[in-house]
Amino acid sequence: MIRDVTGIRKIRMLYLQLLYRCNFSCLHCFHGERLKHADAFTAEEAIGLVRLMREDYGTEAVTLLGGEPFVHKELPEVVLRTRQELGMRVEICTNGYRIERRLTELAPYVDLLRVSLEGVATTNDAMRRQGSYHAALSTLNLARELGVMTAATMTVTSRNIGEVLPLARITQRFGVRQLKLHCLRPVGNAVRHPELVVGDPTVYTRLREELRTAGLSIEVSLDEDLSENGAPEICAPTGGPREIERIEADPRGALTMSCKAVGKDAHAFWYEKAEGRIVHRPTATDELTLAVPDVVYARV
Repeated sequence: MIRDVTGIRKIRMLYLQLLYRCNFSCLHCFHGERLKHADAFTAEEAIGLVRLMREDYGTEAVTLLGGEPFVHKELPEVVLRTRQELGMRVEICTNGYRIERRLTELAPYVDLLRVSLEGVATTNDAMRRQGSYHAALSTLNLARELGVMTAATMTVTSRNIGEVLPLARITQRFGVRQLKLHCLRPVGNAVRHPELVVGDPTVYTRLREELRTAGLSIEVSLDEDLSENGAPEICAPTGGPREIERIEADPRGALTMSCKAVGKDAHAFWYEKAEGRIVHRPTATDELTLAVPDVVYARV
């Protein structure tokens, strides 16, 4: 269905939000009130979508996220079947809070564990949850002991932009391969916290220069809105690419092709869980926004 409407023939990665439920309620979470919703994929529904994406669009990797994926009771089944039945790469995005037992169980089947952090110590805990900073570092340390490759994610806000470099240096000491930086988007919980928005865009310019000259051994990756040239407004399907980097499924089955659309309700495509197929539901504008590659400023 996606191919018929857009001409896209290959989608490299599926970002699969297994559920909305989370044991955190972060100040900037794009899900907002949806954290209270019960929508979720069952293991069978998740594997059905993963299989469809592999067979129809040559999808090579799956990133499991939420909510918090480690609170999903069927996470082990989804991970094992994705790796063993379908032979696909598995990444998990997590807050890293009290996941030691399940991480130890799943370690042989996880290609990358990405842990979210929003700064150092109390800065992180004020944004996420008390005790979450040390829990995240403990998880990174355990992952290293288990031989699981790790990465970290940070949403840049007015509170933590001064801690990007300190966090990069701390995480690289834990063997983290990449720190990925996201621009705060005014959706979900962030709508209630406008003070978190970075008001002066020249601050990003200084950050990019600091990253260029910091001599880091960790790779630091900036999303399109933090990069030097900014983000394109729209990437329309007509005459557009035949291969894209990612597609994201929310717990209801709504599909989006850019992080700019996540958390919103303008969805042209849906995965019908009961029927195991993708359908096209045109919106008023029916525009398609595609993700563009992140910008890397420092590399191992």
